[in-house]
Amino acid sequence: MLLAAPHRLAFFLAMLVLIGSGAWWALIQVDRATGVLDFGYEVSPTVVHASLMVFGFMPLFFAGFLFTAGPKWLGVEAPSARDILRPLAMIATGWLVWPLASHLSAPAAMAALVLPIAGMARLTWRFWRLIGASPVPDRIHATAIGSGLIVGCTCLCGVLASVFADQPAVARAFVHTGLWGFIAVVYVSVAHRMIPFFTSSALPMVRAWRPFWVLWLLLGLAAFEAVAPWMDLVTDDPAWHGVRGALEVSVGGVVVWLAFAWGLVQSLKVRLVAMLHLGFSWLGAGLILYGASHLVHSLSGHDWLPLAGLHAVTMGCLGSLMVAMVTRVSCGHSGRPLVADNLVWTLFWLLQGATVLRILAAAPTHATSLLTMAAAILWASVLAVWGFRYGSWYGRARSDGRPG
Repeated sequence: MLLAAPHRLAFFLAMLVLIGSGAWWALIQVDRATGVLDFGYEVSPTVVHASLMVFGFMPLFFAGFLFTAGPKWLGVEAPSARDILRPLAMIATGWLVWPLASHLSAPAAMAALVLPIAGMARLTWRFWRLIGASPVPDRIHATAIGSGLIVGCTCLCGVLASVFADQPAVARAFVHTGLWGFIAVVYVSVAHRMIPFFTSSALPMVRAWRPFWVLWLLLGLAAFEAVAPWMDLVTDDPAWHGVRGALEVSVGGVVVWLAFAWGLVQSLKVRLVAMLHLGFSWLGAGLILYGASHLVHSLSGHDWLPLAGLHAVTMGCLGSLMVAMVTRVSCGHSGRPLVADNLVWTLFWLLQGATVLRILAAAPTHATSLLTMAAAILWASVLAVWGFRYGSWYGRARSDGRPG
């Protein structure tokens, strides 16, 4: 049954990587806080964690969505699950091995990283083939996503080269560029196209409103943030931090306004739609935290909660939207009602709690390591329950008896 549709196979493998990566990082945090596990590290665990969270499970979820909904957007024939089996398996295998290999040796870790690079390149080529074959005039969202895929492949190659050169700071810059130039580009493109549509479908009183200036603003921000870490490597000029901070706070404010304009308050009546809107709201909060940190740095020369904005965006926004979108697609394509039941709703709010814990852990206090450990354990636990629940659906026939 996993080969019955692209989303089944891709989402199942994504769940495996998601559960594995969460468990590994939780163990790392337990070791850091207590020292009881006595792990050895041949590659910086921060680089391993960042790479895994950005490039690990997300591209697999993307593949399941893009090769299911993407062909419909583009008016082309969708590939089968067998057509993308090999690159998906390469991506999943590489990311499951990557954290384990990082404890053994740098060459073993680099060998593991070759697999997702090759798999990502193959999927990127296949998606661009769909774009090239499309007869529809509106290919803006698909083209933006395809461009993000190219950035993602390039940044993965950069991470591999940085590990080879033993340059963890450069590796982190490549990961940050991949986060914004790849992951965020795909997210904002899909959000711009789908959130207003989902909202108007569930709440007919809310009109689907998605002007293209919003898409250009969000893509422009993503491009700016993708370049910013390279500026940080070459300059610590207060003026640069001031400009960056002012821009981030300004765009963050626009995103918060946009969340309300898209129907945040009205969406609270429907759980699954509310999850989308609340997740998107974290993007605005994260950008404001990012900007505040840089503004403080420009005035004092010291970092202020440097990781708060990052985790508001990644755990809060991207994590919440992942849960909301994958839950919706999984329900719809398994013949079940499009609802977030009590279990999913509870897990969603526990995920918000994990995000808040991680933001609080950004403050340099005596409780930092314990808060980070608690956030990692809660993240891993929530997504393990969620992953096992929906992962088990992908190997079963649809409940309504239809194919797919």
